[in-house]
Amino acid sequence: MKKVALFPGSFDPFTKGHHDLVIRGLQLFDEIIIAVGYNTSKQRYFSIEDTVASITTLFSSNRSVQVISYNSLTVDLAKKHNIRYLLRGLRNTVDFEFEKAIARMNQKLYLELETVFLLTSLEYESISSTIVREIHKSGGDISQFIPS
Repeated sequence: MKKVALFPGSFDPFTKGHHDLVIRGLQLFDEIIIAVGYNTSKQRYFSIEDTVASITTLFSSNRSVQVISYNSLTVDLAKKHNIRYLLRGLRNTVDFEFEKAIARMNQKLYLELETVFLLTSLEYESISSTIVREIHKSGGDISQFIPS
């Protein structure tokens, strides 16, 4: 049976840290579906359409990576596609506590869903989409933080 993981997030923008997690996740999973979600509590800076297009282009030569957008609960998306694994990255203990709470709730909603956490690679642990957006909004160069 093929092991497929869902990597959900707003990816606003998709950073080198996200890219690294996908590449490393492919060592554990046969396929990763990057799911760009609408988050009702966040105002997007980059459009979902542009985000999906740029990530799709980034992984265009890798048949093990798909990119989709969604506007539902992550667990509902996982159920719809019969996915049993979520891939999540952890930069620090704050991320861990937040992600652990979400993983517990997701598992209550979909018992078969397992969340797999990967620690962010040391070179990317200071990169956050929020900070990258702020740099971009202020006219700064974000090229060192996003995949080319």
